[in-house]
Amino acid sequence: MLDRGVAYRYDGSFEGFLCCVFESYVRKERPAAILSHQAEQGTLYPEYWIDTVPEHAGRVFASLRRRIAPEAENVVREGFLTCCPEKEMLLYSFIALGYQYGASVMDRLTDPTVCALNKALLHLGNEAHRIKQFLRFTQRQGTLTAIIEPKNFVLPLIAEHFCSRYPEERFFIFDRNHKAGLWYEPYEVQLIKVDKFTPSKELDGERRLEDLWKQFVETIAVEGRINPRCQMNMMPKRYWRRMLEHSGRLTATQRGDWERDCFTQYPLER
Repeated sequence: MLDRGVAYRYDGSFEGFLCCVFESYVRKERPAAILSHQAEQGTLYPEYWIDTVPEHAGRVFASLRRRIAPEAENVVREGFLTCCPEKEMLLYSFIALGYQYGASVMDRLTDPTVCALNKALLHLGNEAHRIKQFLRFTQRQGTLTAIIEPKNFVLPLIAEHFCSRYPEERFFIFDRNHKAGLWYEPYEVQLIKVDKFTPSKELDGERRLEDLWKQFVETIAVEGRINPRCQMNMMPKRYWRRMLEHSGRLTATQRGDWERDCFTQYPLER
């Protein structure tokens, strides 16, 4: 593999990324960068557009199990959902290492590439777990709706949890940061692109239930045992904006902190 100083640009899909890996090995060159069509950053390297060909993507994905290990499929698939900077090149380097060392690459935890990827996957898993805990639905015209603003693209990871928890309900989860939505109606689920989502007006009964819930949370609180630092460790502030029991409690300074933390890739949860 030669470093020819070129950059690949693709359509932003997982299959498109796998096609970039395919083209790299066909051309016997290591790209200096792999960029999504949505990526705004420029590059001084000449760029090549890589078409998404399902057959090529399928060959690369099948090779992960055959040439590396069965668990490599999940590592690459979930690694693509992370917010890790330059995740495409990180995954490309991991795949190249896997082709070289085989299954042993999964245990090379001191390798910079494997270490960085494991860290990104841990961040992804932690955030998906927190979203399951802190997501709050609102009843709007017969549909449960919720808005989330995660750093990672967690919708594929949380879909099974909420579909199995509310199998007879209709619900919609909108990911504002990634312009995507998870739509579910009994026994049918769709992951769709959504550029903008404006929730319908809440019903009077729903507003009454919200007020009762806030009153309940305030009533059971024991003033002498309130520990803000512990609370923020267990429930980071950047989730508060979308949590009913905390809505209206953020000061202007805290809202500024939330906005900054929400769109900062690293460090991890605060």
